[in-house]
Amino acid sequence: MQTISRRLILGGLAAAPLARPGIIRAQSTSKPVRLGLLSDMSGPYRDVGGPGNRVAAELAVQDFGGAVLGRPIEVMQADEQNKPDVAVALAREWLDEQGVDALADGSASSTGLATQQISREKKRIYLATGPASSDLTGKFCSPYSMQFAYDTYALAHGTGSALTKAGGKTWFFITADYAFGYALERDTIEAVKAAGGKVLGAVRAPLGTADFSSYLVQAQSSGAEVIGFANAGTDLQNCIKQASEFGLGKSGAKLATLLMQISDVNSLGQAICQGLIYTDSFYWDQTDQTRAWSKRWSARMNGMVPGLLHAGNYCAALHWLKAIKAAGTTKAEEVVAKMKATPINDFYNTNVQVREDGRVMHQMYLWQVKPPSEAKGKYDFCTHLGTIAPAEAWRPLKDGGCPLVKA
Repeated sequence: MQTISRRLILGGLAAAPLARPGIIRAQSTSKPVRLGLLSDMSGPYRDVGGPGNRVAAELAVQDFGGAVLGRPIEVMQADEQNKPDVAVALAREWLDEQGVDALADGSASSTGLATQQISREKKRIYLATGPASSDLTGKFCSPYSMQFAYDTYALAHGTGSALTKAGGKTWFFITADYAFGYALERDTIEAVKAAGGKVLGAVRAPLGTADFSSYLVQAQSSGAEVIGFANAGTDLQNCIKQASEFGLGKSGAKLATLLMQISDVNSLGQAICQGLIYTDSFYWDQTDQTRAWSKRWSARMNGMVPGLLHAGNYCAALHWLKAIKAAGTTKAEEVVAKMKATPINDFYNTNVQVREDGRVMHQMYLWQVKPPSEAKGKYDFCTHLGTIAPAEAWRPLKDGGCPLVKA
């Protein structure tokens, strides 16, 4: 995938001053309303988010009309390198010096949690779309933050419950060694046990691991019926590819891809991924509306197809802009109140609520990668296995530990 934004890709703390943001202007001399995306532009999550998230946000600005409250809207993006200290430094500079009104995206859960803390400190909105940890709306919830698209609870209870109920009673995990991996493993273990399964063990691999052979040997040696990959991006791709080379699937073990996205299938090939089951809130080929939006996104992304984080960024940006218009201000408290009081409606959401803890209550879906022989065209990757209602997909409000939730 080529980089679409030469205008702003920061290499980290040494990259100041900020490069020129992408601007969609209306005829106005007023101070712009600014949305700042902290993204992975060069690491393992680039393809699932990265430049595509900026395109999604800019499509939302375009569909909204390019201006709000008589002010032009700017979309900024920087590379936070999956490092909390880099994310914090960028967030502070943007909020203190660049006049950014809201932060969005975030890649790793560790950087997302750090960004959320800064947004709370500065009393600015954070629209979390990349970080998956359910702790963002749990014990670390913030009155200024909302979490879109997915979280580890929904992923775990979708895929984990389905595979356990289908006969995969014993599990072993290969887990990304940082906040996201811990949360996904934890939430999946809860789902597995609730469905009558048992966990035999786990091993943790550092972010950016290229060789998973030793971890796969440990998983195979455990005798588990299901090997859970609690990782994502290129780490997950390497796991799937090397598991195929090891013949793990042929040995009888099922592979649980707990956060797989369509970009992973595209990168690895449908033949390697066929049969894998995953949970998602968006699929490009689901409806006429998702196909139409995906075509627009693809035209700016060299023919690729969008995934759930790209759709989530569009959803977050558009809902935020609608709330600013309805509130008549960019003040965080009033805009958040409008966002939580107003149902989300866009090309893939219908009357979706934002819960008290900041959880966006998307409908979730269970998908299976079909064999290449069943594909009717390019990117026809998946078969719909089932729909998970919001009440079943997301952690109950009372169980999250969010201090914002009234007893």
